[in-house]
Amino acid sequence: METRTLGTTGFKVSSIGMGCVTFGREIDEATSFEIMDYARERGINLFDTAAAYHKGASESVLGRWIAERNCRDDIVLASKVNGVMTRDHVLQSADESLKRLQTDRIDLFQLHHWVNETPLEEALGALQELLDSGKIRAIGCSNWCAWQLSKALIHAARTNTQPIQSIQPPYNLVQREIEADVLPLCADQHIGVISYSPLGAGFLTGKYRRGQDVPKGTRFDVIPGHQPIYFTNRGYTVLDQLDQLSSETGMSLVELSLAWALSRENITSVLVGARNLAQVDQAFDSRCTELPKDLFDPLDDMAPGK
Repeated sequence: METRTLGTTGFKVSSIGMGCVTFGREIDEATSFEIMDYARERGINLFDTAAAYHKGASESVLGRWIAERNCRDDIVLASKVNGVMTRDHVLQSADESLKRLQTDRIDLFQLHHWVNETPLEEALGALQELLDSGKIRAIGCSNWCAWQLSKALIHAARTNTQPIQSIQPPYNLVQREIEADVLPLCADQHIGVISYSPLGAGFLTGKYRRGQDVPKGTRFDVIPGHQPIYFTNRGYTVLDQLDQLSSETGMSLVELSLAWALSRENITSVLVGARNLAQVDQAFDSRCTELPKDLFDPLDDMAPGK
């Protein structure tokens, strides 16, 4: 497994990371343990969770696994704070996450979403307090756009405090907005990029089709909020083009989508979620897949708006 340095943190993280959103929500603890054991055996050392994932259940499952396997020093542990970003909330959320994760420090603590209701300076000040206390070792953000990240970087420069060191955006063949400004900004400022949703929450597997009903029990049925992002003309156009490439190459839509996501420049690590071991293997197989050079151009041409 290839490892890469995450921004200025000094952490060496695996190029494939384990997204823990399914733990305690879509799969039970025993299956979650099995997946994490397998991921670790295959060289994954980045494990990403959040307080918001099933009201802390994901953190609790991950914490029990870390304690039982006694592997805290062998992994890079990332989590996120959600909700209002007042000082008290950020500090309390960190303490609650530490308790659920059964550890004395979180390697990467991230602001889960941009919140207009709280001054950014207050949230960043709380993160600095956590850094100073040793409860967290690095700070990041998730689901921010370029101007929001820039505002945080300007604040850090003015106050001589720790700047944001990583960002976690969605990135796949449909959602490519970060290519315009977020990725160039991160490259210029040496900020790590941990991308997620390489399969578009399952949209790029081909199970959803233009004009057809959403299959019952699938993610887009259970979480309909995903639908406006992908159920668009350009989303289905990308899917049509993937179908064509799949027919021409003999590669599945999943293989093509994952191989593309895992080959992108300026991405430190790609988070993959899993409900079974086969889905972990799927990511590794795609990581080892060398896309023919003549495939890159049509895949890149699938950018939204083209």
